Amino acid sequence: MKNLTAVSNAPEFKAQFSEITTLITSAQKKAYQAVNTCLIDLYWEIGEYISRKLEAAEWGEGVVEQLAKHISQEYPTLRGFTRSNLFRMRQFYETYRNNEKVAPLARQLSWSHNLIILGQSKYPEEREFYLRMANTEKWSKRELERQFKLGSFERAVLNPPKASAVIKQNYPEALSVFKDTYVIEFLDLPDGHSEADLHHALLHKLKKFLIELGHDFCFIRSEYPLQVGGRDFALDLLFFHRGLNALIAFELKVGRFEPEYLGKLEFYLEALDRDVKKPHENAPIGILLCASKDKEVVEYSLSRSLSPTLIAEYQTQLPDKKLLQQKLHEFYQAMVSQENEA
Repeated sequence: MKNLTAVSNAPEFKAQFSEITTLITSAQKKAYQAVNTCLIDLYWEIGEYISRKLEAAEWGEGVVEQLAKHISQEYPTLRGFTRSNLFRMRQFYETYRNNEKVAPLARQLSWSHNLIILGQSKYPEEREFYLRMANTEKWSKRELERQFKLGSFERAVLNPPKASAVIKQNYPEALSVFKDTYVIEFLDLPDGHSEADLHHALLHKLKKFLIELGHDFCFIRSEYPLQVGGRDFALDLLFFHRGLNALIAFELKVGRFEPEYLGKLEFYLEALDRDVKKPHENAPIGILLCASKDKEVVEYSLSRSLSPTLIAEYQTQLPDKKLLQQKLHEFYQAMVSQENEA
């Protein structure tokens, strides 16, 4: 037994064993994905069948209830084929059957994810937004629920990121990567917190902060050291974004945005560009994360900025979802009025 233990603890065998466990994990993931695909395809086909029968008036809604009882009697160990779930399958099919662009996205997610999106989305654009984001960001069911509570769709429509002209020209895809507001309610920050409190809390809950930032963000270092002209400086947080192939610098401010903050961030970006950036990387991007900001002050500050910068704010509490929905409704009504006038 001692010899076996010694062999299993040997570094060269540990490396080989890890290759096997990686194969097992990969196979389990593929098996889960295959099962999920088959299950979603089954629900789609059942939904299609029920929809056609009801549309042709061959069935009434009572027949669907009889179908649920029949399945329960024939296959007592099966779960998920209740009357209500059968109608959800019909809704699933009817919602996406004429949308070739969105249907594949829905069929890549789990049934639980699809039920959340179907049940909580009020607009087709909202459904598509969450389908795309859930697929891209690999959100768990819990995180998807959180994103609905945050009003992520409403905020994306009503408050697009505030970026300099350089960002818009050189990084058009960045506008879909960054947010105008980052919600960090998971930090449990007290009122009157300091920049040190914010900094420490973000590092302590870095995993959750990375989820809030979005996929492709990689953390590099806190208080990243920069030396210019014999002086030492420290950048609050430094990340790398794989999709943009660029360093992402975060400067934290616990008060409202002030125009002079931008100069310091641009100074850090210049130092990163000259001394830190790799030859194959794009120019670094800077994000000033403040507790609040005046839109007009931000617009004036960014209008002549020659650096790829964004001004965002953070919120320590969940936003008022009803207020966001009301504003979004007014936004859509205004769009309809403009189209009618044109």
